[in-house]
Amino acid sequence: MNGDRFLLDTNAIVALLDGNSTINSLIIGADWVGISIISVIEYISFSNLSTDDLTLMNSFLKRVEVIDLTIDNLEILLDTSKLRILYKLKLPDAIIAATSMANNAGLITADKGFNKVKELKVFSF
Repeated sequence: MNGDRFLLDTNAIVALLDGNSTINSLIIGADWVGISIISVIEYISFSNLSTDDLTLMNSFLKRVEVIDLTIDNLEILLDTSKLRILYKLKLPDAIIAATSMANNAGLITADKGFNKVKELKVFSF
């Protein structure tokens, strides 16, 4: 293992499930890959999801760690509010950024808005 830790933003999950080779190359040898519960909610809320899409997501969820929002994750909760205020992020983005930071993981995303978060290591695709 190479010590790499990654959190995937919702758009990275969609791209990966669609076969994006750049993302696959980044995470293939990673020590840890996670996603925020926010990304699960966003994904299953997309209109026009097929049964196959949901089955694929369900299989994917078995291969990554899903980070919940609980009082046990107080660091995520506190960092979410700090990031939201400091960088004017939307609440879901602030949660995803805080989750990435709390797990010492780089964030894989196509959302350029995360580049302004100095505390975050962003991997664009």
